[in-house]
Amino acid sequence: MTSSPLSDPPATPARRRVAVRELWRGVTGRASGLVSVVRQTWRRSLQVRVVTITLVASSLLVGGFAYLIADKITNILLENAKSDVRQRLTSGADYAAKQFSLYSQPQEAQLQETIDGTVSYLAGGDPQTSGVVVALTADDWAGVIQPRTSPSVDVQPLISPQLRAAVADGNVATQIRTGRLTGDSDRKYLVYGSPVPTSFGQVELYYFVPLTLQDSTAAQATATVVATGVALVLLLGLLAALVTRLVVTPVRVAARTAQRLSAGLLDQRMAVDGEDDLALLAASFNQMATNLQRQILRLEEMSRLQRRFTSDVSHELRTPLTTVRMAADLIFAERDEFDPAVARSAELLQAELDRFEELLTDLLEISRFDAGFAVLDAEPTDLVPVVHRVADRLSGLADRVGVTIELDVPSAPVIAEVDPRRVERVLRNLVGNAVEHGEAKPVRITLGVDDTAIAVTVRDHGVGLKPGEEKLVFNRFWRADPSRARQTGGTGLGLSISVEDARLHGGWLEAWGAPGQGAQFRLTLPARAGDRLTTSPLRLVPADAALPFGGPDDDGVLAIEPANAGVLAIGPAPAGEERRAEVGS
Repeated sequence: MTSSPLSDPPATPARRRVAVRELWRGVTGRASGLVSVVRQTWRRSLQVRVVTITLVASSLLVGGFAYLIADKITNILLENAKSDVRQRLTSGADYAAKQFSLYSQPQEAQLQETIDGTVSYLAGGDPQTSGVVVALTADDWAGVIQPRTSPSVDVQPLISPQLRAAVADGNVATQIRTGRLTGDSDRKYLVYGSPVPTSFGQVELYYFVPLTLQDSTAAQATATVVATGVALVLLLGLLAALVTRLVVTPVRVAARTAQRLSAGLLDQRMAVDGEDDLALLAASFNQMATNLQRQILRLEEMSRLQRRFTSDVSHELRTPLTTVRMAADLIFAERDEFDPAVARSAELLQAELDRFEELLTDLLEISRFDAGFAVLDAEPTDLVPVVHRVADRLSGLADRVGVTIELDVPSAPVIAEVDPRRVERVLRNLVGNAVEHGEAKPVRITLGVDDTAIAVTVRDHGVGLKPGEEKLVFNRFWRADPSRARQTGGTGLGLSISVEDARLHGGWLEAWGAPGQGAQFRLTLPARAGDRLTTSPLRLVPADAALPFGGPDDDGVLAIEPANAGVLAIGPAPAGEERRAEVGS
């Protein structure tokens, strides 16, 4: 038993529509890709833009001149042909009038022979070769004087009623008509008509002159002009490409050299060739690069010396500080045996030694960050207890200044691969600053998490930050109000160390603030060590931020951040990735 091969099912209209849609989708995809490539090339290449603009402008100009020249040549050839035919027509009409002056009646026997001879004479040669056709007609005596042409062809299709009417009124008239007379193909004819007065009435004389030679000459002239114009446009495009290349090449070299300089290759220079403006540009660029290299190296050396000085001083002060600490501890322990003034001095000495020791610890930590010796000891950590621990440690300070610490943390564990010591230090700095600047108003700590990151925000309702201070606040030893008394006895390095701790985790530490509206700091860390952050689970701009012109829209909060002119830029907060102040970079 054999089986027959299965045939493909016939294409249904639905399948054909699907195929057409797929084909259209493919064509539009390729077209959009090509348009994208052209757009990128146009935007990125100055040479392409200059050459394209030159080609388009020169094409329009040359095309316009070519059209004018070709039209002028055609008109000149046509006017010459009209002048020649007009002269022939005038002389022909005079000759015909003399020949017909011998006859007073159209019925005379020899009149028709005279008409035939006149037509043959006026044709002036072989009409089949020259193409010129002469016609005599007199409609008033149809049947008596027969129309004659040289050669015998039907010229009526080429004589328009308007032309016949003008000639019948005694005028010399002309038209350009297209038809077939002496050949197998249509030709363009210059038709001239003139009345021939006779003693027995008016006879009409017509000349049909082919414009083949004029059209051929005009076409050749047009082709020559077009070819010359195309060559001129291409030459202009080539010259534009060469000229722009002479200008663009040094600019590209300067751009590549600048990129190498920005990458740290400070010994890169441009080649100086000649004494023109481009050579002056290269020399000036090289001088600028040399000055920048010298300045950068000097600043690097100063920074290195400064870091070394800080590190050396911190280490050198550690030993005498330890000795002073031991002596101060002994005095502090026996302070009850001294008189009140000495006892108070012992307490002040102990407090200042604590602050001095904390300052040395922060300086040593900064030195390790500057030297690149800081190491991240990441481990899976539940951040909920860390937040509670920070709040408990600072609750005493908060009670003294009348600040309430509010917590908004998930009930479930929030696990992330972080260095718990560094994260706790960052939160301690943020919450301590918020309590100190909270103006006896609540401080809120919020913990958020998503699939890729964890975030902690610390919100206070104190004096806030002025425009631009959200970046300065992370500088070393920077204070918004130098005259303000510290409650915590901080060193001025806490936020700087916090930025370095956040960067060591691959995270962000950002600040928002507005005068009279408080401030909010946001710490964002990747949930897994080594991952790259793209978004944060919590917003940087708090939802309760008050605005000078009313509250937020229904769509969300408004972002308030400093503009370039130093004023507050107020607008809708971005729905996707938030704009933030990059700090510590």
